Amino acid sequence: MAAVAAVALLLTGVVALQLIRGAAEHQALDTLDQQARIVANVVDRAERLPPRRLFGGQQIRLVRIRPDGRTTGAAAALLTPADRTALGSGADVRAVRRSSGRRYFVVGRPVEGGGAVALVQPASVAGAVTSGARRRILAALLIGLVGAAIAGFLLSRRLARPLQQAAAAAHDLAGGRRDVRLTPAGPAEVAEVAQALNTLAAALTTSEGRQREFLLSVSHELRTPLTAVKGFAEALADGVVPAPDVAATGATMLAEATRLERLVSDLLGLARLGADDFRLDLIRTDVSALARQAAQVWSARCEREGVDLRLEADGGPVLAVVDPTRLRQILDGLAENALRATPAGRPLVFAVRRDSRDVVLEVRDGGPGLTDDDVRVAFERSALYDRYRGTRRVGTGVGLALIAGLVARMGGHAEAGHAPEGGACFGIRVPATDSPHPGPAHPDSAPAGRR
Repeated sequence: MAAVAAVALLLTGVVALQLIRGAAEHQALDTLDQQARIVANVVDRAERLPPRRLFGGQQIRLVRIRPDGRTTGAAAALLTPADRTALGSGADVRAVRRSSGRRYFVVGRPVEGGGAVALVQPASVAGAVTSGARRRILAALLIGLVGAAIAGFLLSRRLARPLQQAAAAAHDLAGGRRDVRLTPAGPAEVAEVAQALNTLAAALTTSEGRQREFLLSVSHELRTPLTAVKGFAEALADGVVPAPDVAATGATMLAEATRLERLVSDLLGLARLGADDFRLDLIRTDVSALARQAAQVWSARCEREGVDLRLEADGGPVLAVVDPTRLRQILDGLAENALRATPAGRPLVFAVRRDSRDVVLEVRDGGPGLTDDDVRVAFERSALYDRYRGTRRVGTGVGLALIAGLVARMGGHAEAGHAPEGGACFGIRVPATDSPHPGPAHPDSAPAGRR
């Protein structure tokens, strides 16, 4: 800042000095021109007076050009042939000439009756007149430079201190500290940096707290089936399980292993969502046909649970550009959750419809349903799991978060709400397409739309 101020002041000083010099020379020429006009009127008497008496201490020299062309005066050499010609033709001369490395003002006037007079004055006289002004300008510039340096130093300290504190806080956050907080200070922009770091520290604290809670929850869920599998395996290895109970013991171990496999699979899927190599094969898909196929598979399982499975779908194709495998994974995940919460004798509904721009796929149930607060946090990782663990049959705690991430990667979004059947409604919206021809979403890529 001090350097910028110094450059600005120096440029201002140079321009000001040049302007003063130009104005002084112009004024000197004007004064010399007025004197030349007077001398031209009284040239005969002026020639008889010595220059010091005639012009004082202005160092002006008189040059006389007579009607016959003869020139008198010590400074006659400063008149060029063009000057002599112009004066001989009755024109005025006003110029700056250089001789022996010095600059001179030359002003000439024709004399009535013939001939001309010229006054020659060193340009340094004008410089001497402005030397006081130049000294005052230089003094003002020096004072301004010192003031700018002091102001720059104080302002830089005011700016640098909070920025240095912010940098130190950022390093502390990177090192793992989460109790770092700054007091916003300095200009508004610098104070905003401190506030942003405070917000970041709070967000990191919240995020890492949620991660710890999630890991603790997952650890508990992993330990439960592992404990069961280990206990039954030890019993089988020790031969303490009676022969008639071996099949039941094996079935229990299989169920616990399946539960463990599903949890691990959900965790891996959720982790891969943020990876660059996560792949989706987007093609134009009839969502209505996909829902009918899923309903045929789930009808047998719902019948075993005593749940009435219904399908609500339009008669014609309902097309969207999606990954059909991932969409079926989403539908199966929602159906798994719904069937787990739906008591016998209550309905479970697969519904497909199209509104103005989107294809909507819903899974509704007749279970206990969700509160308004549940709806707001339904797709947050482990939110519903933590609330209803121990009071309802729950899944792995990451299934809904995985579904929301998959739908987002396909350009849609997931929704939760209240079902007209009295339970919960989970659904997704994906952009619809009007093309009736199935095929790659992007013909120039193979496989199409993969990302």
